[in-house]
Order: sequence, then structure tokens, then C-alpha cells
Amino acid sequence: MFKRKRIIIVSLAIVMFIALFGYLGSLYQVPVLMYHSVNPKSDPWMYRLIVSPETFARQMQFLKSHHYNVVSLETVGRLIREKKKIPYKTVAITFDDGFKDNYIYAYPVLKKLGLPATIFAIYDEVGRPQGDRLSWDEIKEMQESGLISIGSHTLGSVPLVDIESEAELRRQIIDSRKMFEDKLKVPVDTFCYVGGMFTPHIKELVKQAGYKYAVTVALGRDYPNDDVYAIKRIRISSVSHNLLDFWVRICGYYNSFREHKRK
Repeated sequence: MFKRKRIIIVSLAIVMFIALFGYLGSLYQVPVLMYHSVNPKSDPWMYRLIVSPETFARQMQFLKSHHYNVVSLETVGRLIREKKKIPYKTVAITFDDGFKDNYIYAYPVLKKLGLPATIFAIYDEVGRPQGDRLSWDEIKEMQESGLISIGSHTLGSVPLVDIESEAELRRQIIDSRKMFEDKLKVPVDTFCYVGGMFTPHIKELVKQAGYKYAVTVALGRDYPNDDVYAIKRIRISSVSHNLLDFWVRICGYYNSFREHKRK
């Protein structure tokens, strides 16, 4: 009798473990990190966009030292599209807006550690007179390293959802790809929605333009995790300087738990 009860208890424990494992598995999202500026200057107006060079270097070394599988955004997109199991501890790195400091501070670290990344540049802002954005020469140098790929963040910086003109929408989405490709002489397959916002029509235009993948931010539980035209990302900023906070964000469950909390 005792032996039978023990078998039942063990069986129930196994069933519960499998159920829990399956539940956690359904919550797992490959961490796609979203950086903006990597700069030693602090700016209270940009605290959600800035990471210090020291913090960035520590974060990248953390990924390397703890054997994270840092892959390109294109690799993540391909795995999602082909519905393949993404290995645990897989991470992709992206940068938005094309800040010059990406070249000055981030690129040397990525190059030293051999970590790939995607930079989403705003075409009309490349090499602008203010000197705060990447130049075409810097972009091409990073691209030729084989580690950095360039994606389109449109021609300007106006959220696409605020554009009423169909012709202007097509210019920002479709023409920007052609213009980047003409300048860089390579296919530009990734797109970044300005502010992470889009509509079904905007997403359809991204598909029509020939992009293979598009990124956004965590949108909530109503948006699937397997949409290659709405790949969710995790913001990394000055509030993530603590490595424990960084580890939580790259654990693979951060977006899901945030989305469930909001529900």
C-alpha cells in the first residue's frame, strides 16, 4: 500500500514538473536586446536611451564569459520563421538610430569579443552636421567587419503611425530599403518600426518592400512571439547597469512576465 502511494506521489510530481516545464517553455522568448546610445555623458532626458561604455563592456563580457550564444538578428529571425527550437541562452544585439558613439564605444568591444549586432540607421540622419550620427564611412567599415549588419530605421524619425500619406509611408518603408542598398551595395533585410509602433497595413508594406524581418518592442500577450515582422525586443538603458538586472532581462522570460503582469 505504501509503495503504491509512493508511486502515485512520484507520478504526480513528474506530471507537475512536465506541466511546469511546458508552461515555462511557452513563456520563453529569445532575448533581442535594444540599445541606443553608448556614451560616457549622462543626460537625464535620455536616461532610457543611454548606456555608459563601462556598463556596455561589462554586459558584453558577461555574455562572453557565461557562454551565451550571441547570434545575428537575421539568425534569430530565420529560426523563428522555420519554427526551429532556439537554444537556451541565445541572444541577439541591436542598436537604434545610428548614434556615432556606437562606432566609438560599442563597436570596439563587439569586435574584440567577436559579437555580432545589427544597427538600425535613419537614412537622412547619417553623417548629419551635428556630428552625433554615424557617417557612411563608419557604417561601411563596421559592415565590412562581418560582425555588423545595417537595417533600415526609415528615412526620417517620424513614427509611421503618424503618417497619413500613403505615398510617404511607402517612401519611408520601401524607398528607404532601396536607398540603403544602393549606398551599402548589400541586401538590407531588416527593418525597425519608429517607436516600435505599427499597424497591420504598415506591416504589410514592410513585407511588400522585401524585408525579411522587422523589430518592435514588447507589445503584450495579444501579439504572437513567432511573428518575424514584429520581433519583440528588450530595452537596455542606464537602469540596467547592475549585472543582476541585466541577467534578469536576458533570461528569456523577462518580456513574458512583463506582459502577463500588464494583463
